[in-house]
This record gives sequence, structure tokens and C-alpha cells, in this order.
Amino acid sequence: MNANNAASGREAFPSSPLLSPEIYAHTALRAAPLLLGQHLVRRTEDGDIRCRIVETESYGGAEDKGSHAYGGRRTARTEVMFSSGGTAYVYLIYGMYHCLNVVTAAQDDPHAVLIRAVEPLTPADAERMVSYRGITVKKPADLSGGPGKLCRALRIDKSLNEIRLDVPGGPLWLEQGASPETLDIVQAPRINIPYAEEYAELPWRFYLRNNPYVSVNDKQASSFRV
Repeated sequence: MNANNAASGREAFPSSPLLSPEIYAHTALRAAPLLLGQHLVRRTEDGDIRCRIVETESYGGAEDKGSHAYGGRRTARTEVMFSSGGTAYVYLIYGMYHCLNVVTAAQDDPHAVLIRAVEPLTPADAERMVSYRGITVKKPADLSGGPGKLCRALRIDKSLNEIRLDVPGGPLWLEQGASPETLDIVQAPRINIPYAEEYAELPWRFYLRNNPYVSVNDKQASSFRV
């Protein structure tokens, strides 16, 4: 799918069954690669937008120095991370960019998977996303290759914080897509977290090899099997 060909058709991608609840029960490190290939659905006043998740990052519990909940920190912002798996965690960075996370694991065990990049499933989905971005899209990653970009393309903001992602028909939910076992997945260190010290270089970012919507391709990335 090329975002520049957004107007070439308006066929809707059919809905799929909800994402397996087993994925939400996993730790973030286990869930992050399993979310690749799954479908993120955003309901808007212009119609539903369906995207394939192509890049994720794991933030793995109270021991992860890269996590907002490191050390068990519970604040007004991080409290949602202590919810049971399947909750959306949406926060604002630099005062202007929203980021979407999927909370995983058991209640009171703060795990979250950052959704870093998505790929529209149809030209109609891409067309809506381009209109919401309000920019000239020169390459696919311009559209939704990065957490802030995808949130703008899907009109995701803090009003969606704490909603359940396992309930269809709301503003945002997850459906089953491709089986992760069939995908060519690579892993690499997470992006822009030098403060995480020894956790900064752990290969906890996962993405689909050679997918044009991925935000950053790491030349040192290694293959990963689910």
C-alpha cells in the first residue's frame, strides 16, 4: 500500500474477529512482537480506518528504566499502566505529540507496548489518514511511521486514554490480522531513551523487515522468531 495512491480506490477492508485476549495477558516484551500484523481500528465521523501494526516497542514493567512506571511509580499519568491488559494508554510528549500504547499483563503489573508505526489497509484508509495529517506525503513513513505521526493520522489524543481496546464499536479497538509466526520480524534497541541506562540498548523494538511505514530501520537489527 502506497499512501501516494490513496485516491486510487475506496474499497473497505472487512472487519475481523477481535484480537485474542491471550495477547493482552502477556508481558509487554512477549506481547510486542505478537501485536505486529494485527489490525488497529479507529472509528471516526468519516468512517472506520483500519491499519496493520508494523512496529512496536516494549516497556516491560516496574524494573524497566525506560518505562514511565519504573520503580512502581504511580501518578495521574501512569495509573492507567497498572490497569489490566487491553487498556489504551495515550500520553502527550513535547507538548504536541500523542503516543498510543497497549497496556498488557495483569492488573497492578505495569506493562505497555508503544505502537510506533502502522500501515493503512486500503486506499480509502490511506486517504482518510492523509487528510487528517494535512501534509504532503512523499513516502509511506511520512504518513504513519512514528508514534506521533500515526496518532495524528488516526486522530488519537488523550480523550482515548483508558478506553478498552477489546470492545468493538467504540472509538478504537484491535482486531486479528496476520499470524505473527508468518511474518519477517526483526528486533533492535528502542528509540530515544538514553535515560534508560543499561536498558537503553536492549533489543525491545520489533518491526516488519523492509516495511516502508517503519519509522527507523536499524542496520544492526537481528531476525526474531515468535
